[in-house]
Amino acid sequence: MCVFCKIIEGEIPSNKVYEDEKVLAILDLAQTTMGHTLVMPKKHYQDLDEITSDELKELMAKVQMIAKHLEEKLGFSAYNILINKGEIAGQTMMHLHIHIIPRYTINDTIKIEFSENQYDLQELSKKVKF
Repeated sequence: MCVFCKIIEGEIPSNKVYEDEKVLAILDLAQTTMGHTLVMPKKHYQDLDEITSDELKELMAKVQMIAKHLEEKLGFSAYNILINKGEIAGQTMMHLHIHIIPRYTINDTIKIEFSENQYDLQELSKKVKF
């Protein structure tokens, strides 16, 4: 059983932010910023590819609700929503979870930077277009 499943089952303690029959939200042990929260389905899915569209809609509605609540209680003005899929993308817990990372200032410890385009966008769009 994965660590998050053990947390969901109550075998490992956590700092719960929200819980209902389908979703659990806990404070991340590695508080990137104050209030960094993980929202996860109680049903085990390894990653984003495994969850159904309907269940994902429900999960994202809870993420939105929890983010608004955190914003109200902690007073931040912005946040990042992050899903890591796969080890090279930073997924260390193989149970789907969504990070809500509050942002208080431009100097918060998390940095997301976009580099200049280095690709031929016309060729790339041909390759990936549905």
